[in-house]
Amino acid sequence: MEERRKNIVTVILVQAFVSCHLDYCNSLFFGISKGLMSRLQSVQNATARLVTGIQHCNQITPVIHLLHWLPVRQRINFKEATLVHRSLSGNSASYLADDCRLVADTCDQRLRSTESRTYVVTRTHSTFGDRAFAAASPWLWNSLLPHLRDADLLYSRVRQSLKTFLFGE
Repeated sequence: MEERRKNIVTVILVQAFVSCHLDYCNSLFFGISKGLMSRLQSVQNATARLVTGIQHCNQITPVIHLLHWLPVRQRINFKEATLVHRSLSGNSASYLADDCRLVADTCDQRLRSTESRTYVVTRTHSTFGDRAFAAASPWLWNSLLPHLRDADLLYSRVRQSLKTFLFGE
């Protein structure tokens, strides 16, 4: 009983001190180099080892899946895609919603992309510009499967489906 209580406390502390820092402003991490991303992933791997008590020589990927944690890159994509869904459904800040324009709203002609709820991707001329919300989020949204881009889905359902999709990547 004492061991179980200790494990629960460890999970709560990891969630409070580590996971929230990985998620805080993680939109800034979109498009960072593989070297920097591997540093963030190593932090998540270390917390997974702490929570489960697994040895350093053991494989960590099955443990992260067992904990139902998305790897860091997928966590970032998850956060970006949920922000875009919220802006599409009108539940986000206006400055985010202004950066996301549907192809159907900007085009006078009837195109296939108008019915698939795709966004206009802002073209930039720098890598920093490509990482901006106005360019990165519509690109990420357009790369999702069509059933995930449905604006009529409830936010909780989108989160669940998106997490399942990103686990498969």
